[in-house]
Amino acid sequence: MNEDVAARETAAEQAFVDRVYAQLGVSAAAARELAREGHDRGRLGHEGGLVERDAMVFQAARRIAQLDAAHEGLVFGRLDLREEIDPEPRYVGRIGLRDDNRDSMLIDWRAPAAAVFYQATAAEPHDVVRRRVLRCTGPTVVGVEDELLDAEAGGDLPIVGEGALMAQLSRARDRSMHSIVATIQAEQDRAIRAPAKGAVTITGGPGTGKTVVALHRAAYLLFTDRRRYESGGVLVVGPSGVFMRYIQRVLPSLGETAVALRSLGEVVDGIRATRHDDPAVADVKGAGRMAEVLRRAARQAVPGAPAEFRLFYRDDVLTLDRAELGRIRRRLLAHGRRNRQIPRVATTLLDSLWRQVRSERGRERGRESFNDELLSLDTFVDFALAWWPPLDAAQVMGWLRDPDFLARVGDGVISHEDQSLLLKSWEGEPSIEDVALLDELRYALGDVPLKTDEDAEYADHVGGDLQEITTVSDRDYATGPSWTPPSNRIEDDPFAHVLVDEAQDLTPMQWRMVARRGRTATWTIVGDPAQSSWPEPAEADAARAEALEGKAVHAFHLSTNYRNSSEIYAHAAAYAERVGLDADLPTAVRSTGVEPTELNSVDDLESAVRAEVLRVAAEVPGTVGIVVPVARRAEVNSWLASWPELAADAPSAAASVSGGSPSGEDRVVVLTGLDTKGLEFDGIVVVRPQEIEDESVTGRATLYVVLTRATQLLTTVS
Repeated sequence: MNEDVAARETAAEQAFVDRVYAQLGVSAAAARELAREGHDRGRLGHEGGLVERDAMVFQAARRIAQLDAAHEGLVFGRLDLREEIDPEPRYVGRIGLRDDNRDSMLIDWRAPAAAVFYQATAAEPHDVVRRRVLRCTGPTVVGVEDELLDAEAGGDLPIVGEGALMAQLSRARDRSMHSIVATIQAEQDRAIRAPAKGAVTITGGPGTGKTVVALHRAAYLLFTDRRRYESGGVLVVGPSGVFMRYIQRVLPSLGETAVALRSLGEVVDGIRATRHDDPAVADVKGAGRMAEVLRRAARQAVPGAPAEFRLFYRDDVLTLDRAELGRIRRRLLAHGRRNRQIPRVATTLLDSLWRQVRSERGRERGRESFNDELLSLDTFVDFALAWWPPLDAAQVMGWLRDPDFLARVGDGVISHEDQSLLLKSWEGEPSIEDVALLDELRYALGDVPLKTDEDAEYADHVGGDLQEITTVSDRDYATGPSWTPPSNRIEDDPFAHVLVDEAQDLTPMQWRMVARRGRTATWTIVGDPAQSSWPEPAEADAARAEALEGKAVHAFHLSTNYRNSSEIYAHAAAYAERVGLDADLPTAVRSTGVEPTELNSVDDLESAVRAEVLRVAAEVPGTVGIVVPVARRAEVNSWLASWPELAADAPSAAASVSGGSPSGEDRVVVLTGLDTKGLEFDGIVVVRPQEIEDESVTGRATLYVVLTRATQLLTTVS
């Protein structure tokens, strides 16, 4: 009988979903027609037609993208309210749709009318009698899951399934995070719909859905104030490239594309770093005191630049020696950042030289003639360009590789031991930790003024007996003959919203970097202090407070662990308590009856790991992570490549443990502890957990993170 009821209810919902998809096709056709009409307006031959074309084509393209993104899981919810409130069911979906009569067919999940879908409970039903989740594959309804919230008003309403949330939690994981629009819980919904102004902080232990809630909040903000957030943009910052690839489909699946996803190694335009420094080096580079070292570096004389200029002018010998050039450099820097002073350099050098003109023959033609004559000399222009060239952050970072230079700018700020660590770390390509340092230098140096700023810069120096210098040579020098304006200037503040995930791991220097991209933005900050890999949380907290200065903060805490089975999380929580972590311990709501496996004192590590990986891969349908100490990553990767059951060059064997995939790497991946931040797998095999713990001063927190990544099976091999 229950199967008959489920089949009948599924068929009824299928009929409605078919109507919605038909209307989706009508809406898509209307959007395409709008685009065609817009292009026709562009052929009218006047400026107004071009403006109308751009507006119409933009709106049409945005709507088409939204409709295309909504195809998967378009309709996922139904509300049956008390009959006196509304006798007709209300359907909730990824987007809002109206029928040909402009009546609502589908409510956008972000709309106020849809809030009750997430907020209603049996204790507070908000006039909802039954809440139904539709499980769909494309346009096909494959099942329904019901919750009866008001038994007295329920009457004869059929109730099908065991609950949408549990069905969702039990599904296999793949290599991407998915949206949770159908199963958002009440405490999560409150964070998603929090006030837009200021900053929202979302805290909670492992598996509470902090990341996906924050991403849905970004989609909600774009829905509620599209003009602001779409034009200003939304920046999402995460811990690693692996993490960013994991979450990259969530917002597009919700129809939102005005979002920049960047790992900490990619926040600065034009730089992409993928490797971490050793923990000891990372601790030095992340500390706030590095800002002072870099500020000093940006103010130093250019290594190798000319230290003197001599010129015979009429009856006088004019000299700019090292001491005078030092005074001029300090005078220029007193006005602001280095590159911003380029238009002042020629004027200031000429001021010093003119004061040395004493002869009657030298002064008879006056200052303007003196300026024009010197600015026509290649020797002067070449000297000025070499003495005060436009600088970029990479150049100044290169200066720091000189031990004497680093000792000079680091004196009294960083120890000799720290200087040695830095010098060794800068022998290769920039690390993830270097990105924040490069950004600090970009800011300390400033932008070279654009040509459009030129007149204003010169006008700043008109006064007294000085006349504004506007010769061709001076203007050529001021803009720099080989300089190309950067595409993303540091004075820009391009983002309207900044979302920071795994915020507990950001160093003070990384907070400074992210803050520059959100001075006028609203913020969402996600984290769990117990999972922090930064050893000085008080310093990081102060840097975060500075980034949010003047912004109202709205705090939300998530208390339910939806990821781990209760058996796995009990094991992880026991570890946290045993090693003294002050961990936020959420309640795990799902049990599998399978305890974690611990293999101790194994004789052959490779054989033990191989056996466990194969066992886990055979028992779970989704992804499997092999988590290793940093020093063992290459070794374990070589093992994986040599195992015929998983190797990419043995597709027939691999299919048996990779869900039919032609390559085992689609399912099984080797990661370090830090790489696992924010990720989840059906099964985890942890290799040498003690070594992970011993890797850094925050190794215990890292291992705690690792132990909370599995949804179904967990094995440790010691």
